[in-house]
Amino acid sequence: MLSILDRYFLRELAAGIVATAIVLLVIFAGGAFAGVLQKVANGSIQPSIMFEVLGLQMLDLLSTLLPMAAFLGTLIALGRMYRESEMHVLASSGMGPRGMLRPVTLLAVLATILVGVLSLWAGPWSARKADQVIAAANKSVIAAGLDAGRFTELPGKGGIIFVDTLSRDGTVLGKTFLATDRVDSDGNPQVRVVNAKHGQMYQESNGQDRFLALYDGWQFEIPLGGDNWRRMKYVRNDVSLSNISDDDDDTDPAHESTTVDLFKAGTADALGELVSRFAAPVSTLVLMMMVLPMSRQAPRDARYGRLLVAVLSYFLYVVWQLIARTQIIKGRLHTSVPIWVLHIIVFAVAAWFFWKQNAPRRVKDAA
Repeated sequence: MLSILDRYFLRELAAGIVATAIVLLVIFAGGAFAGVLQKVANGSIQPSIMFEVLGLQMLDLLSTLLPMAAFLGTLIALGRMYRESEMHVLASSGMGPRGMLRPVTLLAVLATILVGVLSLWAGPWSARKADQVIAAANKSVIAAGLDAGRFTELPGKGGIIFVDTLSRDGTVLGKTFLATDRVDSDGNPQVRVVNAKHGQMYQESNGQDRFLALYDGWQFEIPLGGDNWRRMKYVRNDVSLSNISDDDDDTDPAHESTTVDLFKAGTADALGELVSRFAAPVSTLVLMMMVLPMSRQAPRDARYGRLLVAVLSYFLYVVWQLIARTQIIKGRLHTSVPIWVLHIIVFAVAAWFFWKQNAPRRVKDAA
């Protein structure tokens, strides 16, 4: 049964965590949205699925965002209570270290469970789902920028295309007109004009190259400045569309794999990904332990002095994990023991400082 003080602490700490999470979510969403917009601009993603992909990416980022939000939110909430002398009043009323430790531990356990679910299951699922949504959309000519009833420029091709009708999924075309610039074997510029009664889009097995299969039409090759036009009637004519380009090749097969598959893989990439997934919930516990000694401050202390020290400590803690993970992926480190040792050391040091701050002090004998 929670006491009144427990409920008060939980309410204050939860409010701080939620507020911090919202701010971090906006910051992370801005960066993710910029990346999605870049992919829309270079033709990797069609605009109609932009927000769906963004939502899936944000779900994947929550396993990184929530430990930071729990750490900073709890730090800010406890720091405010110290500055406003609430903690000193509660201590003088008989509340010992356990009175603060109990609600913080409860929040830490809940946050750890939530981060564990996101890191081990929801995050990889959202990454796989985002790639599936993009792959399904790229099977449509809509992803190449085509739309029925208007002329559309082909990126990088120096030409235009027009279709009068388009199927709902964007794979079947009605009457089609296509004009492109090209250079013949003699180096002379020419215009190629193609019309067709109908067409269909398909992709190569690599999922990158897109083609239009045009049926029952004519192809005209018109040299600029010459009169030797060529006309050809065809039954089928395959035309290449712009390739799906992605300057930021951020696909990570290991990250998209399930946790069970990673255990079975046994590769360096799989071990690095497993370490990253299990480190997220463990880091949440360690960070919540770090909050307890770092949040303590006197009413006259600088408002953001401890916050700067805490943020620096957080980044040092995360950077050391990233360095160890990189060494594992590169094959220079064949075990995850150093990362777990790091977690244990940081947790133990934070617990020792918290105990030291709240240990009973000996009263000096009067001289």
